[in-house]
Amino acid sequence: LLAAILLTRNLKVENPGRGQLMLEYIVTWLQGIGEGIIGEEEKGYASYLTSILIYLGVANLIGMLGFKPPTKDLNVTAGLALMSIFLIEYAGIHKKGFRGWLKSFTQPIAIVTPINILEVFVKPLSLCMRLFGNVLGSYVVMELLKIVVPAVLPAVFSVYFDIFDGLIQANVFVFLTSLFIKEAIE
Repeated sequence: LLAAILLTRNLKVENPGRGQLMLEYIVTWLQGIGEGIIGEEEKGYASYLTSILIYLGVANLIGMLGFKPPTKDLNVTAGLALMSIFLIEYAGIHKKGFRGWLKSFTQPIAIVTPINILEVFVKPLSLCMRLFGNVLGSYVVMELLKIVVPAVLPAVFSVYFDIFDGLIQANVFVFLTSLFIKEAIE
């Protein structure tokens, strides 16, 4: 929040500075990740996806500073998954209407209705456990490496586990949420 306040003060419509241009480029690039999957007509969901991507990216990179990543807590990942599933179901209801959304549970044939209803509960569980398990796993491996070989080796693996794996997990969470939204509105 502090970074958002500091970065967005003194914005100009005409003759923007280098900092503003860089900030606009980054925001456009981040929003393009969600829009690329969902499509141009449903770009209203890109703000949520961008916010989640930034939050997860920062939360996963905070391990480099010696803090425990918040995504290592099951409550955080469950909360993110629940927010995402509410948005996914809202997108389906908003696009198809309530009756069309209910009818979509009987697609392609009525016999699969229980499976489609179960899928509503499995999606957030999948999002939650995937993010939690990968972040916790990389955190445990890094802590073990720090105990076994405390000198140089943890720094090398930190690049992978804290930077690469953390950002990949953030991207995967947003990618899957985008796909689920796209599926709900089709």
